[in-house]
Amino acid sequence: MKVSIVGITGYSGLELLKILSNHPEVTVVSIHATQEIGRPLSDLYPHLKSQTDLVIEAFDAESIMNKSDLVFFATPSGIASKLSKSFVENDFPVIDLSGDHRLPSHIYTEWYGKEAAQQEIIDQFTYGLAEFTDLKGKKFISNPGCYATATELALLPLVQAQAIDLKSIIVDAKSGLTGAGKGLSDSSHFVNVHDNYVTYKLNKHQHIPEIEQELALFEPELSPIQFSTSLLPVNRGIVASCYVKLKEGLGQAQAQAIIEKAYADKFFVRVIDGLPDLHAVLGTNFTDIGCAYNERTGVLTVISVIDNLIKGAAGQAVQNLNLMMGWDESLGLPVQATYL
Repeated sequence: MKVSIVGITGYSGLELLKILSNHPEVTVVSIHATQEIGRPLSDLYPHLKSQTDLVIEAFDAESIMNKSDLVFFATPSGIASKLSKSFVENDFPVIDLSGDHRLPSHIYTEWYGKEAAQQEIIDQFTYGLAEFTDLKGKKFISNPGCYATATELALLPLVQAQAIDLKSIIVDAKSGLTGAGKGLSDSSHFVNVHDNYVTYKLNKHQHIPEIEQELALFEPELSPIQFSTSLLPVNRGIVASCYVKLKEGLGQAQAQAIIEKAYADKFFVRVIDGLPDLHAVLGTNFTDIGCAYNERTGVLTVISVIDNLIKGAAGQAVQNLNLMMGWDESLGLPVQATYL
């Protein structure tokens, strides 16, 4: 299968190329960006010398459709929404890693502060949380956000089982700096992040409506959730600490059993005894989930950890491609953690 990547110079685009380079069924035939047109990618990133001879091309939808079978968008928000229409109208498969096709247009505009894609285009996309969505044969997939992936995987089994007080959900999520993208800002400046802990976009993060939207599919009475995001002084990784009140009569054993049952046949989710370690998933497409119950307060803490660039972006996009095509979902995906 031949694919193209739009947004190759960002963190997710580079991670996507790395993963697809090891995929036995896929060949990346073109890469696209708005800068450095005509330059070999390995000139910009010397670690890719002898790994790829691809040259950065300007975006051209017709050219992509002529040479490829599918296009990935690994672009910042507000770009895929302007470029996806011609692919949809030509029934040409798209996997979008950005947030541009996850939400109804009016909600997208409210939370992202940008012009949305046309609603009839958004309606063609399937939200691709790999463990909860049937993607076989789909042509247009909206990849979940990184915080959303970690949070939804932690909470969905309990929401499905009607095991929690829906008004009690509090999520404290933390991300490595790559989650902020490559754009330079004071908040991502080395001197402000190094040896520091910074909370940002409190109550305003654009993944909040996405999480609420997906949880509400399984429990329409869901209340707005309390959600905070902070930067960790690490390169990559997400830790989502979720706090919920269990319904009367439920405790640690029941909660653990609910989560384990939900993921019993899901290769890329590992439910562990105790609480997960971020190092155990870095460099992989795994999500590790653990929980602990406080008998005194009736609060269950569920913690999930992922690599934000893999399971939270490029890895889940490839997992979704595998599911779309009817291949083994683990095909080409990294399973050995860097750990140290």
